[in-house]
Amino acid sequence: MSVDRTTLGDDLIVVEGDEVLGSSLAMTSHINLRVVIPGSSSVRGRVEAIEVLERAVGDALSIFHDVERICSRFIATSPLSVVNAEPTRQHVVPELLFDAVTESFAAYLETGARFDPRVLANLVALGYSTSLPFESSDVVTASGPRVHRSWTGSPWRFRGDRGSHSIHLDGFPIDLGGIGKGLAVRWASERLAVTSDDFLVEAGGDCYCAGRSPDDEPWRVGIEDPRGGSDPVAVLSISDRGVATSSTRLRRWNSGTTPVHHLIDPRTGDPGGEGLVAVTTVDRDPARAEVWSKALFLEGADGIAGLARENDADALWIRSDGSVRYTESFADIITWAAP
Repeated sequence: MSVDRTTLGDDLIVVEGDEVLGSSLAMTSHINLRVVIPGSSSVRGRVEAIEVLERAVGDALSIFHDVERICSRFIATSPLSVVNAEPTRQHVVPELLFDAVTESFAAYLETGARFDPRVLANLVALGYSTSLPFESSDVVTASGPRVHRSWTGSPWRFRGDRGSHSIHLDGFPIDLGGIGKGLAVRWASERLAVTSDDFLVEAGGDCYCAGRSPDDEPWRVGIEDPRGGSDPVAVLSISDRGVATSSTRLRRWNSGTTPVHHLIDPRTGDPGGEGLVAVTTVDRDPARAEVWSKALFLEGADGIAGLARENDADALWIRSDGSVRYTESFADIITWAAP
């Protein structure tokens, strides 16, 4: 028996078997939540548990909408767009945006500037100016002069004050697309963890797996074939960790006559990751997993293994020839891999 409840507009919460399921569409991604209902010896106890979990699932779904509303560069009225319009001055911003930007700056420092949200101007110059994902190289944007970042070699001197929630971007607009989904997964997971030990938060390929699945086993996560195959390239066994993938399967197009994608290397201003088509990372923090999936991708096929080893990153990568490689530590969580 299933019980459907609709909340927050188009968000859907459904009770099926031993799970409370939540789904929505936000941040150009399908959001799916699965929360295991704890066992109870009484019908009343189960009903009360379901009511608590339904509220938690609704709250967790709302986080994705809040992140999109506040942190999207594609919404002209979003607080991020307001700040980006005048990046040379200080702004008082909502707490959520303050947290997202300060997390981005921390990621910038941790990755040695391989992750840098100031690539926004380059994305726009290449034609990535709408929120709809480009799913085919048949998409062509108008050609124009190649724009490299004018801040090449310049460190990001972001300034933020937590007491007043004020930020100063140091003169350049930013794109939070490289970390925003991971943060939303983290914050939604923190909300669910208040009421449950066992749940899954999944958002367009990024996910966090807490505790155990309804069959009392670690959660199974398939790694999508970036070449478009219907079968995964590997299946992972995950508990209390986040998984994130950076891939050129989506958001790729032609800028004039040049094939491009959205993973911009801040050291060159151009799409990076030579020799790679996808990188998956696993970390206890889903936002950190998302950041490092991008930083590792940008090292390309020749440099990724060394960078992963230097930073103790658990990673799997797929080369342009279709071959799959992964770190020694990643092997511990693989339950199946394509030959």
